[in-house]
Amino acid sequence: MSGMPPRTSNEEYARIVRQGYRNLLRSLPKPLSDEDRRMIRDALDLAAEAHRHQVRMTGEPYITHPIAVAQICAEEIGLGPTAVACALLHDVVEDTSVSLEMIRERFGERVALIVEGLTKLDEEKDDKYAGERQAINLTHVMRAMLVDVRVILIKMADRLHNLRTIKGMPPEKQQRIVIETDSIYTPLAHRLGLYNIKTEFQDIYLKIIHPEKYREIADKLAQTKRSREQYIRDFIRPIEEALHKQLKGIKFRILGRPKSIYSIWNKMCQKEVAFEDIYDLFAIRIILDVPFEEERMACWMVYAIVTSIYQNIPARQKDWITTPKANGYESLHTSVIGPGGKYVEVQIRTERMNDIAERGYAAHWKYKGLKLLNRNENTFEKWFDRIREVLENNTASAKEIMVAFEDEILEEEVHVLTPKGESRFLKEGATALDFAFDIHSDIGCTCRIIRVNGAVVPFNYVLKNGDQVSVETDKNARPTPDWLKYVTTSKAKNRIRAALKKERFKMAADGLEILERKVQRLFNCSAEPYVEALAKWYGFDQRLEFLVAIALQQVDLLRLKEIRLENGKIEPIVQLNASPDAQKPQEPTTTVKPNAAPTDIIINDEPGHLYSYVLASCCTPLPGDAIFAYITSRENVAKIHRESCPNATYLKRNYSYRIFPARWGNVAQFHFVAAIAVKGIDQGPGTIQRLSDHISSMGINIRSFSIAGDRGYFSGRIELIVASNAQLQQVTKEIRKLKFVTSVERIE
Repeated sequence: MSGMPPRTSNEEYARIVRQGYRNLLRSLPKPLSDEDRRMIRDALDLAAEAHRHQVRMTGEPYITHPIAVAQICAEEIGLGPTAVACALLHDVVEDTSVSLEMIRERFGERVALIVEGLTKLDEEKDDKYAGERQAINLTHVMRAMLVDVRVILIKMADRLHNLRTIKGMPPEKQQRIVIETDSIYTPLAHRLGLYNIKTEFQDIYLKIIHPEKYREIADKLAQTKRSREQYIRDFIRPIEEALHKQLKGIKFRILGRPKSIYSIWNKMCQKEVAFEDIYDLFAIRIILDVPFEEERMACWMVYAIVTSIYQNIPARQKDWITTPKANGYESLHTSVIGPGGKYVEVQIRTERMNDIAERGYAAHWKYKGLKLLNRNENTFEKWFDRIREVLENNTASAKEIMVAFEDEILEEEVHVLTPKGESRFLKEGATALDFAFDIHSDIGCTCRIIRVNGAVVPFNYVLKNGDQVSVETDKNARPTPDWLKYVTTSKAKNRIRAALKKERFKMAADGLEILERKVQRLFNCSAEPYVEALAKWYGFDQRLEFLVAIALQQVDLLRLKEIRLENGKIEPIVQLNASPDAQKPQEPTTTVKPNAAPTDIIINDEPGHLYSYVLASCCTPLPGDAIFAYITSRENVAKIHRESCPNATYLKRNYSYRIFPARWGNVAQFHFVAAIAVKGIDQGPGTIQRLSDHISSMGINIRSFSIAGDRGYFSGRIELIVASNAQLQQVTKEIRKLKFVTSVERIE
């Protein structure tokens, strides 16, 4: 939006509004009641008045945007009059002086509820917080979606029109919007069954992020359009003739279409081939008009006819009629070898299935009255239940909820069965232990044995479509930190973390009791006033970690004899007649057992092992470096990056909702690999030996050493085993003292 004055006259503005109203009425299903007509007219009048002096970045009157969004809702998604009215009003509360109370009084509670769900929260101007706003706003919208699903469908239409008119925005903003769309709205459109919208999202993403690739594929498709259309006509002709003969009066239609530009590009990347080597550029869809009861038999009959004409490729057959996708998608897919040896994908479905495939949830409600047998008629209701469960996790931040949506709810899914034959959908890549937690948290936490198709499997067994899974429990079983490595779903990870945290607090209580007894015996006072001070004296940043370490017998409590507790303070005891060195204050240390699991990194104020973290290879952080955690989208683990990492700016700008604060904990007993680049004057034989000996004399192990000389100079890369950034800095400082060394730098 822009603050520029209106560029249209009153007459032209009235014409735009009038034409928009007529187009909307034509797009809505008939008959339309007088009440619905009045509601749409009132909504359009209010929006037109409220947005009268606002102009889009494209230079058009702003009212063209809500009209276009309403048109998409009616024509492309298939929503009704109420949703159209809400689409017209979706920006008035956020961008104009119209209040939500005015909407409620004029249009009623339901319209006000949907408009409220579509209204963004207040936005900060500083782009630094864009990711945080994105997380909060998406959480806000998803909560509203549970009240009325039309909120997210209108939101999709809003995003689609913004992308269609994205050229009016600065290039940086274009990239930010399409990246956000690709990570959130595209998979959400897929999950809601809005395939046409998903495809358009993907094509626009490719056009903005990889414009050269987009133009290259678009040009080649344009050059081959005539020959491709002729090929599809030749391919369809014998199928059409056979269907007319054998279907005995059943109505059908056949559509031919090329693959989308994005899907072609994606296949080129995955298979690492050129455009000319992509064989399955063609796809046809056969749509049957038959009663619900005859759908399955009719689809398989058409399949038999097609495969009797063209050679079938069994490995590429997918039956989503017997087992629909989690978003309600039903269709029978196969690929055959057409004339000239070209692969052609054939999709077989009914008008009902096509309606759901094109319009997703917006069409799904029309068929809720049909008995879908084992066709999983409650797929959307189950998905909403999972969203509700994520949102009801009150301890989760907006960032954590955003990650849960992206990693679990928006992922492709695997379909498995319980022992009683009940369908369960989990994210693709889910494990047997994920299944146990999906059934119920208590079953997951007390899981002892899991069987898949009757055979005992390990907890990290990756589930496949059609697996039948059963779980045996033991009331004495408890989760261990290793379980976090065996699960992929956010639900399972959160439940395991909660159980481990509960166990940790219990251990801390035991540690406090041990400390209390020791302090009472030595000092005849309560330990409670001194716990924080004692934790710092022993080298712990947090009270909880200190008390847990005591419970694990990782703290030498005999060292309490070295101090005096008075008035809430700790004072070291200075022994008389002791040597000067003995009178120096001792550095606080901890005694850690070799097999202990120390809190080596703290993520989001929690022990790092609760997030299954790894150190990022792009910047190899060391203790002492300023760090942050990035929660990955696929592996769902925390990658620890240095604040100075070359990738830090990109990650924080585009995925700040995945960024969590992190700091180093107790890592004294760990060692890390760090690389340095050394340059200097080649003094002939012995130069390398002198350099390596100098490093070894400091007690530093060399992991690898590569060096090359040229014209009297040398340059080398050395990987060292160090304990911290401070130790690495000391090593580089000592190496610089060698007269033949000209520079030493840490390699990023």
